[in-house]
Amino acid sequence: MIPSSELIINSDNSIYHLNLQPSQLADTIITVGDPERVPSVSQFFDTIEHKIHKREFITHTGTYKGKRISVISTGMGTDNVEVLMTELDALVNVDFKTRKVKEKLTSLTIIRVGTSGSIQESIPVGTLLASQNAVGMDTLMQFYRLEQSQREQEFSQRIKENAKVDFNPYIVSANEDLVSHFTEGGKMIKGNTLTCPGFYAPQGREVRLKPKTDNYLDKIRNKIEDFPLTNMEMETAGYYAMGRLLGHKMLSLNAILANRITHQFSENPQEEVNNLIHYTLEKMSSY
Repeated sequence: MIPSSELIINSDNSIYHLNLQPSQLADTIITVGDPERVPSVSQFFDTIEHKIHKREFITHTGTYKGKRISVISTGMGTDNVEVLMTELDALVNVDFKTRKVKEKLTSLTIIRVGTSGSIQESIPVGTLLASQNAVGMDTLMQFYRLEQSQREQEFSQRIKENAKVDFNPYIVSANEDLVSHFTEGGKMIKGNTLTCPGFYAPQGREVRLKPKTDNYLDKIRNKIEDFPLTNMEMETAGYYAMGRLLGHKMLSLNAILANRITHQFSENPQEEVNNLIHYTLEKMSSY
């Protein structure tokens, strides 16, 4: 039995942070960082069953072309992803009455729809990119037992040396079926995404404070010929790692709003995000 101090269930039988009851969650989920992006997705639903709001976590559950979907906002960073993934898993795989893990486990399909910056000149603003692999530069997995293959460990060590950090990055892949489905047709490319624990120095940006590592982007982006890093953001590796540990199908989709090498930013970022939302919904309806 899971103690009430470890799994907090609200008086209305909803889970602590997400404020969701098990029946209010679909098995297919879109996640977005920005709470204001939730209605930008759900406006295209045929029906909306539930609208729930607590803290930065907003959930709309409904149907799109007959497929039941939940769209949930997370805020930024892998710390929020850890809360989200743990509570989503509990909603489907823990019996709230007995506080025990169910004998038959449910695997969710979770698609992150987010924004990102390219770190390759050849990937322009406006590109849609599916993260085939993600590299975690945060320390979330220092607190979990994530098994890494020999190949993942080798790449991790090389990235650690290039980035000049004191910890081991973690590397996790997306669900291959989802990658194939969403990149079929050629409108979306595949990439290797660097997940960073911040927006400024952890991504090599300098405003008033100078990053610890000089020329950070040049040190990491072209150093591994058989594993080129394509873009940066703040959540994907956390999703993939938690998904591997919990047994859920994960994919992160990115609208490239900035090219860090050419120093360009989208002139119409909302349009780029809307293109990704439309593309995601259409692909999800046929999956």
